[in-house]
Amino acid sequence: MSQSTIESILQEKRLFHPAAEFSQKAYIKSLEDYEQLYEKAKADPLKFWAELAETELHWFQKWDTVLDWQPPFAKWFANGKINISYNCLDRHLTTWRKNKAALIWEGEPGDSRTLTYAQLHREVCQMANVLKQLGVQKGDRIGIYMPMIPEAAIAMLACARIGAPHTVVFGGFSAEALRDRLIDGQAKMVITADGGWRKDAIVPLKEQVDKALAEGVETVKDVLVVKRTAQQIHMEPGRDHWWHDLQKGVSADCPAEPMDSEDMLFILYTSGSTGKPKGVVHTTGGYNLYTHMTTKWIFDIQDTDVYWCTADVGWITGHSYIVYGPLSNGATTVMYEGAPRASNPGCFWDVIEKYGVTIFYTAPTAIRAFIKMGEHHPKSRNLSSLRLLGTVGEPINPEAWMWYYRIIGG
Repeated sequence: MSQSTIESILQEKRLFHPAAEFSQKAYIKSLEDYEQLYEKAKADPLKFWAELAETELHWFQKWDTVLDWQPPFAKWFANGKINISYNCLDRHLTTWRKNKAALIWEGEPGDSRTLTYAQLHREVCQMANVLKQLGVQKGDRIGIYMPMIPEAAIAMLACARIGAPHTVVFGGFSAEALRDRLIDGQAKMVITADGGWRKDAIVPLKEQVDKALAEGVETVKDVLVVKRTAQQIHMEPGRDHWWHDLQKGVSADCPAEPMDSEDMLFILYTSGSTGKPKGVVHTTGGYNLYTHMTTKWIFDIQDTDVYWCTADVGWITGHSYIVYGPLSNGATTVMYEGAPRASNPGCFWDVIEKYGVTIFYTAPTAIRAFIKMGEHHPKSRNLSSLRLLGTVGEPINPEAWMWYYRIIGG
């Protein structure tokens, strides 16, 4: 059978194999490689995960037991001491990655920032020290209600650094939704911004925080506000603090708190469409390893990659695949504030072209919206840097996948 006949059969069945140059460099090079990995995990799961935990992460103290399994409760790496902020930042500072871009941020109006691992580490330590100065202690819960700006990731990492579990609330949620989550999580503080940009309009985040707190959230004592849009907002004396004021002169020395592997890292609430939102608790050690390995294997993330997940940090995908997974791997992660809009329907393709994005991870819903906008938008940009595409959030229909593969992936 000729090669052309084989290729036509594959096209009819719509089977697509990665290019040889892709497979040669990949962590998992073939289906056979994957099956061997699967069988190894299946044969001795405790040994499998213990080896990965030991080789892939930094531990202040090794665990006593890999898994304490009392159904339905599982405790991973019992009595191990770890800090996810340390794994995302500090351990890279002793390598060449110290001056590598950790976070590339593009604002909707076109402003941008790039933070190296050393710079991001400094910002995180300063915010952590500000939280300490405001009385935050290990175990205190912090609400984060932010636009897609670097300070959102900085706040998450700062909370993790000092052992204060965070609960990130999506910036599109109402004051009532915010209030319910702050009350349920018993948040001591809220970190927010004056506002954020989305579809050419300002989202009034601080105004929503004020409304939420006016309806009785007795546990919240302080509100830390990042200046993003510079519109006029109310600042409650004694309660509200500008981040840029408190940051001045603050030490950038803040050692990471050794956390028990089973200490709470964050609470993330369901969207609430089925009644009262349910808080899902994620602990530290198992989550760090899970996000680290899935990022490494699924996205085949290499040191040369510029990786972009288009989710919001308010969702679990944003937690795992914008912040913790990529940074734990020492990758360059992209964060974009805005969304495709009438004034710039091709803004996603602008970001890919501008930064040479190599891995692009978005939602099938977004892809279907891109199809409606027309292929002339991506076709008018240079997307040749892309080497891997991913989708997340809900099942993708075959025709949307084909459009994504053909038009975006080339």
